[in-house]
Amino acid sequence: MREDLLHYIWKHKKIDTTNLKSVNGEQIDVVQFGQLNTNSGPDFFNAQLKIDNQLWAGNVEIHLKSSDWYAHHHETDSAYDNVILHVVWEHDIDVYRKDNSKITTLQLKDYISSTLVGNYQELMHQKTTWINCENDINAIDSFIIKNWLERLYIERLERKATVIKKLLVASKNNWEAVLFKMMLINFGLKVNKESFQSIADALDFAILQKVRHNNTELEALLFGVSGLLDDVHEDAYCNQLKKQYEFLKSKFSLQQIVTTPKFFRLRPNNFPTIRLSQLANLYATESSLFSKLMEINNLNDYYNLLEVSASDYWQTHYSFSKTSKRTTKKLSKSFIDLLLINTIIPVKFAYQKERATYLEEEIIDPIQDIKIESNSIVDKFLSLRDFPKTALTSQALLELKQNYCDTNRCLQCAIGSRLVLKN
Repeated sequence: MREDLLHYIWKHKKIDTTNLKSVNGEQIDVVQFGQLNTNSGPDFFNAQLKIDNQLWAGNVEIHLKSSDWYAHHHETDSAYDNVILHVVWEHDIDVYRKDNSKITTLQLKDYISSTLVGNYQELMHQKTTWINCENDINAIDSFIIKNWLERLYIERLERKATVIKKLLVASKNNWEAVLFKMMLINFGLKVNKESFQSIADALDFAILQKVRHNNTELEALLFGVSGLLDDVHEDAYCNQLKKQYEFLKSKFSLQQIVTTPKFFRLRPNNFPTIRLSQLANLYATESSLFSKLMEINNLNDYYNLLEVSASDYWQTHYSFSKTSKRTTKKLSKSFIDLLLINTIIPVKFAYQKERATYLEEEIIDPIQDIKIESNSIVDKFLSLRDFPKTALTSQALLELKQNYCDTNRCLQCAIGSRLVLKN
């Protein structure tokens, strides 16, 4: 037995309250179960009970055993002085408040369905499965799954919005600066995420604003700060960027303290040279990128706005000095999808929440038009049952695995909860 099941039962009123009696035989009538407290202090606030027809208002504390009251030293903590009911799975000792008044105790195991307890134990004791509900998830109704995935996706956006809010505070409420920093980080993908993060940290957005009208200057700035101009190359364009960067470095007192970008095990189109050039071209081309992205609510419009390529030099190069066959190195739709999933939609969500202008269709509709992502977690879920094949699904499944399955929060999960309550 785990305490989270007792919290779940009390919160969701999964007991027959018609004839509750305390361990001392007192009649207990529940008027209000109270609100779950997620911070320190008693487990449920603002409960109302009638105990032998006397109305009480106060808090409820829940433990596996009555003696846990003393194990947790609640008898010396004034925060527990207003506990009016001690709900336990098993009563083993009478407990008293700091003023030595006895607390009414309800032994919960006398009132819980054995089927519910059995379902819970069956779910939580799956030792050899990837997730606890692995053998039963396919039995859950598709309507429940769909609604739960949408809730999970919003939860994921809420968590990301917390990070974005911190970036916003650090940038002194400059949403353009927040977008640029997140775009730069995600242009690095998984391999160069750390490196591109260090570039974003080293580069004041105000400096980028001053040079963004000139694509060559912008490339010089990004390539210079990244350290990609440090090596000696017999290459006219590289030398031009070096000269330009030295001027910018002196003018803006730039500090080059970054993690050097990697080329190893990357496809050429993902080389940091190509990605930085594409980003530079995007910002040189679009003077109001943030505003335009916040106004768009159609996936094709996102694709059209972000359909930029690397500069002309990089059409025949992947690295300095070494020429290659000419190809137009545009941002692919699949790469734009990643930017939408990991940067643009989360920023838009945070922006709308900040301004109290949240429009669900502008957040949910585009993500549902993007194909489902493929990774080990998503692929494993897809092997267990059929899910909608959208990016909302893949993002929601990542949230489910990382913040519910891996931490055994089955009772807070719509799937686990339904399995526990099955007949």
